[in-house]
Amino acid sequence: MANFQKLTSRQEDYSKWYNELVVKADLAEQSAVRGCMVIKPYGYAIWETIQRELDRRFKEQGVQNAYFPLLIPKSFLSREAEHVEGFAKECAVVTHHRLMNDPNGKGVVVDPNARLEEELIVRPTSETIIWSTYKNWISSYRDLPILCNQWCNVMRWEMRTRLFLRTAEFLWQEGHTAHATKEEAEDYARRMLDVYADFAENIMAIPVIKGVKSANERFAGALNTYCIEAMMQDGKALQAGTSHFLGQNFAKSFDVQFLSKENKYEYVWATSWGVSTRLMGALIMTHSDDNGLVLPPALAPTEVVIVPIFKKAEDLAALMEKLDPLAAELRSRNIRVKVDTSDQSSPGFKFANYELKGVPVRIAMGARDLENGTIEVARRDTLTKETLPLEGIVEHIEQLLADIQRNCYQKALDFRTAHIRTCDSYEEFKTEIQKGGFLLCHWDGTPETEERIKEETKATIRCIPLNPLPGFKEETGKCMVTGKPSERRVVFAIAY
Repeated sequence: MANFQKLTSRQEDYSKWYNELVVKADLAEQSAVRGCMVIKPYGYAIWETIQRELDRRFKEQGVQNAYFPLLIPKSFLSREAEHVEGFAKECAVVTHHRLMNDPNGKGVVVDPNARLEEELIVRPTSETIIWSTYKNWISSYRDLPILCNQWCNVMRWEMRTRLFLRTAEFLWQEGHTAHATKEEAEDYARRMLDVYADFAENIMAIPVIKGVKSANERFAGALNTYCIEAMMQDGKALQAGTSHFLGQNFAKSFDVQFLSKENKYEYVWATSWGVSTRLMGALIMTHSDDNGLVLPPALAPTEVVIVPIFKKAEDLAALMEKLDPLAAELRSRNIRVKVDTSDQSSPGFKFANYELKGVPVRIAMGARDLENGTIEVARRDTLTKETLPLEGIVEHIEQLLADIQRNCYQKALDFRTAHIRTCDSYEEFKTEIQKGGFLLCHWDGTPETEERIKEETKATIRCIPLNPLPGFKEETGKCMVTGKPSERRVVFAIAY
């Protein structure tokens, strides 16, 4: 049952608002395992829609799904030095394979005689186990490209966790591709970035900036990391997806070579790319308000909820003679509909529940509506409602859902536009960055300057944009910190 105690407002305490909303909207809750979460059915239904939409897009790019082991031999992580260094502090390690009864009668203990010859790592990411497998799959240019993806869970031992945004275990997809040439691999990494951007903007209704990461922010073991960056309502950045050009690093570490058309052995070129349940956090923080979730129709488990208002069974029967055909017609147009005929709670309680859960359109019909041939239609994004004739209502709802989808995106875009600005003075930057939003600044390109800015302000370079941002021209200048030449402005923000 939903908890309708008023949410803390975003203005009062954004972090508390977020945590309360995740729990009260029945998306997720803390688990008995420290740092891990239980994704509840309503939250998982949204994740399933994300999966379905992305999976279709992946397959349009020639990708096939596969599955690789959860456990990775420790020696595999040692083969790519930069990669293991990037994940070493987050790894969970399996050391034994058996339990035994405690001789002192205190439950079970680890059997000291069951120690593994080699420790196994619970996957933080799967490059190493996958490339050890690809060695068995690849011998000739005819075996390439390999375009694989897996939907799975990973474990990164986070000390400070937050539902969806940062948990020790989370769900994600990770794509891993193998190519014959550098150009083909780089092109594919960029292509998958475009897939993520299209999904974020057209399904999640979240505007994103496509860019490339600086060397300091690059994925461990990659030559280039491409990303999409989104702005949340508190002005912080959230990395919504990444696509990595791995070069030949993992192919060389696992000796994955192929016989080329020229009859020469060459190392394979690689990419990897992924998004996670962190997208759920992005969805919540981009669109929702002080009344609860606001879901773009494309992702809502229920796009339209129909609530008949009745006192007696015969009243309900009369209403359903009109509402059942309406629900059937909406479903025939692939609109996800729920009809709530329960008598366990009042209409007002139901309205508040569906508002909290972000259902885009709510339809209500009572005795007077039945008499007048009308119906009440409420939209979640603007919290407005109107009474309309039943005739033509299906077409109206179709248009309304499309309008809500557009409005969610436009509202988020307008917010982002209002919170992007340029900054040329480091002293000014130190003050401005604390106000939130994206600052476009010149940087000298050195890791040292980037690290200094991060230490002194907590701000990071979110990305070097691949294209000029609307309203901002590309220009050379001087680094705001060192005064050294800068080729272009980069995006700074404080991030989740």
